[in-house]
Amino acid sequence: MHRLVVIAALLVGLAAVFAAPAPAATQVLMPGVSYSRQVQFTAHGPVVINVITAPKPGGLYALKPVLANGTILGRQRVTAMQKAMSSTTTLAGVNGDLFAWADGHPSGFVMQDDVIKAPPNRTRSSIGISADGQLNVARVALYGYWQGLGSRRTVTVNKTPKGDGSALYTPAWGAKTPVVPGATEAVIGDFPPATSGGELDGVVTSQDSGGGTPIPPNGAVLLSIGTQAPKLAAEALPGTPLHIQLVLSPDWPAAGIGDALGGGPVIVRNGKAVYTAGEDFLPSQLAPRDPRTGIGQRRDGKIVMIAVDGRRRGYSVGLTNFELAQALVRFGAVTGSALDAGGSTTMAFDGKLLNRPSDPGGERPVKEMLAVEYAGVYAPPPTQPVISPNGDGAAEKQTLSFKIVLPSTVTANLIDPTGTSVYSVSGARAPGIYKITWPSTPSAKRAAQEALGRWRWVVTATDDQARQSSIERAFWVNDTLGYLKVAPKSARVGPRRANRVVARFRLAHNARVVGSVWTRTGVLVRSLGTRSLKAGVRGLKWNGRYRSGHFAYPGRYVFRVHAQNAYGPVELSQTFGVRR
Repeated sequence: MHRLVVIAALLVGLAAVFAAPAPAATQVLMPGVSYSRQVQFTAHGPVVINVITAPKPGGLYALKPVLANGTILGRQRVTAMQKAMSSTTTLAGVNGDLFAWADGHPSGFVMQDDVIKAPPNRTRSSIGISADGQLNVARVALYGYWQGLGSRRTVTVNKTPKGDGSALYTPAWGAKTPVVPGATEAVIGDFPPATSGGELDGVVTSQDSGGGTPIPPNGAVLLSIGTQAPKLAAEALPGTPLHIQLVLSPDWPAAGIGDALGGGPVIVRNGKAVYTAGEDFLPSQLAPRDPRTGIGQRRDGKIVMIAVDGRRRGYSVGLTNFELAQALVRFGAVTGSALDAGGSTTMAFDGKLLNRPSDPGGERPVKEMLAVEYAGVYAPPPTQPVISPNGDGAAEKQTLSFKIVLPSTVTANLIDPTGTSVYSVSGARAPGIYKITWPSTPSAKRAAQEALGRWRWVVTATDDQARQSSIERAFWVNDTLGYLKVAPKSARVGPRRANRVVARFRLAHNARVVGSVWTRTGVLVRSLGTRSLKAGVRGLKWNGRYRSGHFAYPGRYVFRVHAQNAYGPVELSQTFGVRR
């Protein structure tokens, strides 16, 4: 009987741990790419899961590994990487592989457009993206050889060898080779990119020693240590032809996989969560409930990225690696891999954070980003969700914009609630960001006042590769609420005080109105209820007390007035002070 009770308790606990996430609103980041934040309540505490869903890579969409600062060395925040690339693409993404804290070099594979930037870790899974948009998660190994005047000898790429060995340093490493006492170097002034398969040929232009040698922009440096150092000195003299061959096993480039990133362990295989992958990870990396990052692909090819917040009691406790696997399966993944976790877990879009990184200092600089890149037309949300052209000076104008990253023929229309285009622009446009401010003329303002309701900003583009894209953003025009005044500006509350703060405003149309008082940090202090009010000058009162009945503490507060009617929502707010 006792055993049955224990089993039942465990089953209940598991059900609590893996309860379905609470429903969350979905936000469209860019065409086809959406984001949601979901909260899952478990026996261990709440878990916040940030989710990006994107189309299968191909056409206007790509899934790409991005190196911090474009080099193997150094680190950079995911948001900074996105801002640096914003002129050439619109992108959303998560942090990449584990890395060395001291110099930032990645622990695993980096391959971009068939060029090997860092070798795979054969004891861990790598993530490959094929030309037809398939996500591949598997262990990959690199076998490399160099040959000068003597026999073939082993070599790796952009990874300092230990003991005996050689490494080919390409411009992807950085400006100079690492300082390695006792090393011998052969400089190759002109050398092809480090691709796998065929033989790569160059001519030695000079020799050096000890490391710290400049890497030619279109060349490479072969560095050897241990017993290989004297062999390089003798067999790669200046003027000697040097042959290098790099072979990946399995041969991903031959299978159409041109981009890859280290990661692991594999956590979803054939639609099932993988409990133990047998990869080179410590239990201390997999077992704790921590912030976690994962990438997966659904059966229909759509990409799912998740960033689980953690190490924040009361907000999100995080997940174990196996729980991350189960979460990916729940989101439909049939293939999936973990990425770097802990303080590195980051999700961002267009240079803005989407999750809450756990480091005390906020977002951590990392080595890589795995990014969904979009090459079509993009329009950010309007700067004002609601404009109110009623003359009170609040939210009178709207700023609209669109961005293209390739030469394109663009048509942009501002459409009123009746379906009439009140502003239109079309023609050839060079890559860049284009903005308009509306309404900018008296006639445009009259048009806005005569067509209250939901307006649409619709932009379509055809780029120089004949690829079409479009995006639509909406906002409200509602002049119902205006001229908000809160008095007194500094209210005295307490026994034998008036304890009254009044918000007065003008309603141009009948509306349902909700008043509320908040702290300046966004904590609700008191809701004043919903009431239906007719047009005219109206007011709402707050008695200076919290919902508990206690008098408000001294400080700065925000009085918000929200109105809703057939023309949509509109809200105004004003700060005021409380003193005793």
